[in-house]
Amino acid sequence: MGQYDKIHLGCGVKHLPGWFHVDALNYDHVDHVGRVEDLSFIPDNSAKLIYACHVLEHFGRNTYKAALAEWCRVLEPGGVLRLAVPDFGAAAKLYMSGILPRGIEDVRGLVTGGQRDQYDFHGMIFDEAALSEALKEVGFSETRLWDWRETEHSHMDDYSQAYLPHMDKENGVLVSLNIEAVK
Repeated sequence: MGQYDKIHLGCGVKHLPGWFHVDALNYDHVDHVGRVEDLSFIPDNSAKLIYACHVLEHFGRNTYKAALAEWCRVLEPGGVLRLAVPDFGAAAKLYMSGILPRGIEDVRGLVTGGQRDQYDFHGMIFDEAALSEALKEVGFSETRLWDWRETEHSHMDDYSQAYLPHMDKENGVLVSLNIEAVK
């Protein structure tokens, strides 16, 4: 197995044993401290799988496609980019339904980010159609939805498992758009 076979971008405090971790903040398990859109230290066609959970929305509307193109560059042919981003459609539908106990506050973080540090601001929103189109535009051949329960990292509670009401994985609505793109 190569050093860059599986890359976890924007990992934050989440550690996946056997993966190469990249984050702008220097946590103990981070293998490369730096911006996730600059993987110039990784050769072309090196990775089998890249996982970026609630990372892409931190880019702006004029910069997110460059990040996607860079991630595509490092994937080998047939490699997979596994993304999770806030699902704007699901959040908007829940908000408009009027059933959220805290109203707009229950979806505010999905749209604007947690704003806990200088990197925790959102600059982009996505739905499945728009994100699929962008992925194909930068060089991916196909896209498909993925289920967090069927991944090797399903044990790790991250935002790919974001539900409203919070943590209600049985009856709640998944508000994370989980989509994979194949190079």
